[in-house]
Amino acid sequence: MHKPESLEYGLLCDLSAIEGELRQEPAYEQSGHAARALARAADLRVMLMVLKAGSHIDQHQANGTATVHVVSGHLKLRVASRDVELQPGQMLILGAGLRHDVSATVDSAFVLTIGWSTAASPRPV
Repeated sequence: MHKPESLEYGLLCDLSAIEGELRQEPAYEQSGHAARALARAADLRVMLMVLKAGSHIDQHQANGTATVHVVSGHLKLRVASRDVELQPGQMLILGAGLRHDVSATVDSAFVLTIGWSTAASPRPV
């Protein structure tokens, strides 16, 4: 599995190429979704996630503030008591601890960014 490179000199990610790689992984075929860490730092995680059309990630939360930025496809999120639809180029910002679920209406990819204070207890998964 690919490990994120150092952020010391900046990190360039080819999201289209990584999206294609993720769609070839066995996990994508088996569960309908796959993810790859793009960057890991003491106060930040950046992931690229791909979801098959019709797949769903059950309700969950992050301990830190998070963003969901759609790269391709169309996502539906249930956030608190409302539904949010996201298309390419749109981003949703979620406060720490805000419960949500994610569904893909078509094959989709998104960048998930989770930040948190280094003083905060436990780090998000």
